[in-house]
Amino acid sequence: MIGFKNSPVKLVLSCFLISIIFILLIYTDSVLNKPLPIEDVTISENFDEKLPKIKNKTMHKVEKGESLSVIFEEKKVPLNTAYKIFNADKKNILSTINPEDIMEFNYYGEILDSIEIKKDKINSILIEINDEISISKLKKNTQTIESFGTGLISTSFYIDALKQGIPDSIIMDFAYIFGWDVDFIFDVRRGDQFSVIFETEYSEGEKIDSGDIIYAEFINNNERYVAQRFIDKAQGKQYFNEKGENVKKAFLRAPLDFAYISSHFNPNRMHPILHKIKAHNGVDYAAKRNTPVQASGDGVISYVGYKGGYGRTVEIKHGGNIKTLYAHLEKFNKRSQVGSKVKQGEIIAYVGDSGRATGPHLHFEFWQGTKRTDPVKVQLPSAKPVNPDEFNEFISALQSSLQKQKEYNSKNNA
Repeated sequence: MIGFKNSPVKLVLSCFLISIIFILLIYTDSVLNKPLPIEDVTISENFDEKLPKIKNKTMHKVEKGESLSVIFEEKKVPLNTAYKIFNADKKNILSTINPEDIMEFNYYGEILDSIEIKKDKINSILIEINDEISISKLKKNTQTIESFGTGLISTSFYIDALKQGIPDSIIMDFAYIFGWDVDFIFDVRRGDQFSVIFETEYSEGEKIDSGDIIYAEFINNNERYVAQRFIDKAQGKQYFNEKGENVKKAFLRAPLDFAYISSHFNPNRMHPILHKIKAHNGVDYAAKRNTPVQASGDGVISYVGYKGGYGRTVEIKHGGNIKTLYAHLEKFNKRSQVGSKVKQGEIIAYVGDSGRATGPHLHFEFWQGTKRTDPVKVQLPSAKPVNPDEFNEFISALQSSLQKQKEYNSKNNA
């Protein structure tokens, strides 16, 4: 018979007490740490409140051949609105829309609010779309600020002027003003000096354009040239030297911009095609095909057409029994017709290689009566000087510019 040992009383009591204590701890925790009550959360939306309308816009650049009606259709301008716009254009303002114009379609929400047609940085046309359509021209206010540039020639006038922060258009105007006396291809020397006071136009803090040259000075091979802008009552805007003489001559020495002479006036030149001595009674300016050719002076076109070895040719009669000839042309300006009056600098044709020519260039001749003279060396007559009645006013303007130049130079050297 298997017997059972008596269990220790102390062990049994200890286990009982431990169980009681554990149960009490669990009960106390459950009482003291009751779970948080469940909170009902209700999310509601008020769909009666409308979202605010947002302003937005789309842009369109007018391309060649486009019309406003086509653009309106592409931009989904309602037909009724388009009809109102065209009907409201009583002064035909919208007829001036051209390629490259920028159109800005402004929306308020999904509703077209206005259309602005930007012609340039200053001028635009505004179409306001309300119950009634209004069309008006807008012009921004501009501010003119004077600027100064100066420097020395180290490589070329163009490059060195750009390095001094002088705008491209001012550089070209500078070369044109002094181009009557200085050949900016051959005459410019290292160490030559240039100074210029010019205008710059701003609108709403943005640079719009480089304006006129007010005063310019060029020291070439130790010879000083000065040009002061002055509004002459008889001639309008002109540039005069310190004596009041017009820096503009009656004729351009070179009838095209920034070319170089490939063949000088030479009565004993060996012809490159005929290979025999044949007088070269003009100057050849090498230039790219289709470079614009300008009238050397005011006059009347006396010949336009093909002329033997000259190829396509234009001749202009000027005052003082002077004639200029332009040959080896690629094509003529459509306005170049026999009997047409032309102004100095007006484009009459384009460089080519028609006739007996080895490559694109302009052959230019300067006739005085029946004699052909060297266009580079001929003494060109000056244009009219300052009106004597306005000379004191001119001197005052010149002295003002000289003082400004002195002040600018002082600041730069400080």
